Amino acid sequence: MRIGLKVKVETLRGTLEGVPNLLRLFERHEIQATFLFSLGPDNTGRALRRIFRPGFFAKGRLASVVSYYGIRTLLNGTLLPSPDIGRRGARILREVRAAGHEVGIQSYDHVRWQDLVARRDRAWTRAELTLASEAFQRIFEEPARVHGAAGWQLNDFVPALEAELGIQYASDTRGRHPFVPVVAGATRACPQMPTTLPTLDELMNQPEIRDHELHQVLYQCSRELAPSAHVFALHAELEGMRLQPVLERLLIMWQSAGDELVSLRDIAAGLDLTRLPRHRIAWGELPGRAGRLALQGAATGEEGAR
Repeated sequence: MRIGLKVKVETLRGTLEGVPNLLRLFERHEIQATFLFSLGPDNTGRALRRIFRPGFFAKGRLASVVSYYGIRTLLNGTLLPSPDIGRRGARILREVRAAGHEVGIQSYDHVRWQDLVARRDRAWTRAELTLASEAFQRIFEEPARVHGAAGWQLNDFVPALEAELGIQYASDTRGRHPFVPVVAGATRACPQMPTTLPTLDELMNQPEIRDHELHQVLYQCSRELAPSAHVFALHAELEGMRLQPVLERLLIMWQSAGDELVSLRDIAAGLDLTRLPRHRIAWGELPGRAGRLALQGAATGEEGAR
């Protein structure tokens, strides 16, 4: 089995502390991954209202969120100014690429994207993607080729805009296998490499799963055959910090079983992105995750180029 590792980096603390921890872990196990960065202001404090939604860190509520993210991060954008992640973390971001990992975009402001994109128009969406693309260009002196939407949130304009901005493939959705999204009115759309496995925090929010079983439950989920590869999403703020021991046990289980742990770039290299099946994008809920997410919807019965 091939398992693509997608690291979501959303905060300054995750960038400065979680990312270096993951680099050391991946080097120790000789693993390559895809890192998707938020590159603008860290406004995590403005997302505090999500804590009180049903299902958000249900096992520990506010105490758990504080222990994982830290009180300073949870005040960014409210009582504290919003630090610029791309500028403050540029050296570490370049170290990720230098270590051979794939680098790409998650968002400019992950809170603004996650909270607003589903209800915004094409102009707003293009502006947000452009801000992130320009920040990436400043840091890496090359265009971004992969995007993964914050919180698996998007709208009908995202797939076509990604293609226009030079994104070669995206991981914005939850699903079963790579596909080309079909969106009304769009003549081309960026191929999707959806997240296929549950995240550790989603499993933590399911009361029947004990914390010491997390890596075993996720490993069993990965035993379900995937047409090309599984994609596992992890967070620099969680698996890069307090959940790192759980992640390492999971990595060891995968490698002991002979699984190949790779970046999304490695998976894409084995695909003909112009001949993927075409699917609509649907909205739905997943166990352990609050709110509605973008999902791989029904197939249209077509294959086609972007």
